[in-house]
Amino acid sequence: MKIFSWNINGIRAVHKKGLLMPFVEKYKPDIICFQETKAEQNQSEVDLPEYEEYWNSAEKKGYSGTAIFTKIKPLSVINDLPEEISKKYNLLDKYGNPNTEGRVIAAEFKDFYLVNIYTPNAKDDLSRIPLRHKIWDPIFLEYLKSLEKKKPVIFCGDLNVAHTPLDLARPKENEGRKGFTLEEREGIDNIIEAGYLDTFRIFEKGGGHYSWWTHFANARARNIGWRIDYFFASSKLKNKIKSAGILSAVMGSDHAPVWLELSF
Repeated sequence: MKIFSWNINGIRAVHKKGLLMPFVEKYKPDIICFQETKAEQNQSEVDLPEYEEYWNSAEKKGYSGTAIFTKIKPLSVINDLPEEISKKYNLLDKYGNPNTEGRVIAAEFKDFYLVNIYTPNAKDDLSRIPLRHKIWDPIFLEYLKSLEKKKPVIFCGDLNVAHTPLDLARPKENEGRKGFTLEEREGIDNIIEAGYLDTFRIFEKGGGHYSWWTHFANARARNIGWRIDYFFASSKLKNKIKSAGILSAVMGSDHAPVWLELSF
């Protein structure tokens, strides 16, 4: 089974560029998780008849959003962070409620849950760090643990953080900046401590592997990037993980797709 995750930064835009269908035809994913779809399902002209489509679009038009396209029909699909968990926290800040922005969608399959997430970024002035660090990350981890009680969990998406200095080209220059603060990195530490495996790091221990590049200064061609897109899996699934990687050559978005192969 091959699962792909891609912050597509506008599914309609990538489709109009003629870059989405060739990606699907070449790699033939069993499941694709998209982030930043920036559309509702009825606005998309993508036609992939082999796939069931499940969308969680933001209330705000043309913003955020996630979707799962799958050849394997899920047993159930859950949109957003569940109320029984999120109501313990005040998710609202000056930017709004991130739980209305289509940021989380989960599909239940026979052997695992698959959760697709687009994590709120901290903002250039770090004004969303309090929400991210004290509210969003703890809620999301609690949600994973609640699913884990039923069956193992795989989750993927744009987590908007480089976990270690190996995960960005210029760690010293970016220390303490959005995407590389101690608070954001702690969120990943907590996920790993809870028993989830950063699947890419099972196979690749070194640096120089990135999934996002700024549009400025020819950064992608120079590979001055960040690894902020991930696949994590329950440690229970370790023996099922065959390979994981980044498709840095796939164009269309400022992010590259990432993938996970399992022996299901």
